[in-house]
Amino acid sequence: MRARVAIATALLATVCCAGARGQDERCGAGKDLVAQALERVRPTSDSDAFEDSLELLKHAVETCTELGDAWYYRGLVEQRLGDARLAQYSLTKAKMFGSEAMQEGLNPFVLATPAHSRALTARAAQTGEPPPSTPAVAGPVQSKWALIVGISRFADRAVPRLNYTNQDAEAFAAELKDPGIGRFPPENVRVLTDDQATTKNIKEQLNWIARRAQPNDLVVIYVATHGSPRTLDSAGGANYIVTYDTEIKDANDPDQDALYATALPMVELADAVATRMKALRTAVILDTCYSGGAVMNASKLMGKGVANAAPGAETLDRMAEGTGRIVIAAARSDEESLESDQLHHGYFTYYLLQAIKANHGMDPMSEIYATVAKEVSDRVSADAKSDGANVGQHPVMSRSSDNSDFALGVTAADAAAKGGR
Repeated sequence: MRARVAIATALLATVCCAGARGQDERCGAGKDLVAQALERVRPTSDSDAFEDSLELLKHAVETCTELGDAWYYRGLVEQRLGDARLAQYSLTKAKMFGSEAMQEGLNPFVLATPAHSRALTARAAQTGEPPPSTPAVAGPVQSKWALIVGISRFADRAVPRLNYTNQDAEAFAAELKDPGIGRFPPENVRVLTDDQATTKNIKEQLNWIARRAQPNDLVVIYVATHGSPRTLDSAGGANYIVTYDTEIKDANDPDQDALYATALPMVELADAVATRMKALRTAVILDTCYSGGAVMNASKLMGKGVANAAPGAETLDRMAEGTGRIVIAAARSDEESLESDQLHHGYFTYYLLQAIKANHGMDPMSEIYATVAKEVSDRVSADAKSDGANVGQHPVMSRSSDNSDFALGVTAADAAAKGGR
């Protein structure tokens, strides 16, 4: 049993010195500022939050003038704040320098599904605004889509290898495609492991699902890899998913600008789910960890490494905004996500597979989560005790509403029409 060790980082970027860096370094820092700006706001945020986000985006374009995405998101924020003249100027700059986000028509401030979230209800109570409208009710499942990502080895050898993440991903994909369990059309399950799982490929496959999945469809996104923290101030910064082509150059002293320029910001995944996935049944399963920066003591249980923490509640809640969202993470934000040499899997994915298989995929996700949470907690506790270590792991879940629930194995209408189960 050992930790899924995140890269050792102390990522306090000194963006004030960006002018002395090369263009790539400056634009790496600029991209990080964009990620921070997007993490500050969501569709339910108030004007103060958007003002804070705007300041970060202004700093981003000062740091890297040619960063088209920074200009694009700045324009959207200025539109949200009601400044049409400045918004038009920023959007013109985005078009001039080229913005991938603009070309794809991304807008992280508009939910893809009707919202009746706790955040909107609380905001309405505080501001006196009308309460949110009744969320849409999903009809029978029409089709099913999945993106499965697992990365054990990385192009940059400075990024520590993982043991079972690609194996976890392959096993989960196989269970989804099994006609007696997940009942997903094989052609609708995209699997990216190791060298396939680049930042570009992951974003392309997220877009592939977003363009195809309709409101009555079911979508699953599973990600297992390293993660990285980003803390610039007391409010917190941006987290990154470490992809196959992420560069850090030195595990003991990561090149922060290379990391920011090549990794996938967690906020981009969150926004893809909240603002691009129209499916009223969407499950996100995360087995990614974030470095806590504290070196652990050596033990047979975990070995030497850097302590990890899973995505925090705020990140999970962001993904769960809208209707029919279920987000499950492998551990609490202050815990490790662990692997087992006995199980040849991560603990979380091993018990996830067992729980889904138990009733042929027909148990609702809330029951799957309850089973997995208990099994993982009990097994990790027992294995830790036998090894003399003091660790625990407790999976967590966030839902867009208390009645958001569905089974992964439900038969889709298009499969039934073809004679499927």
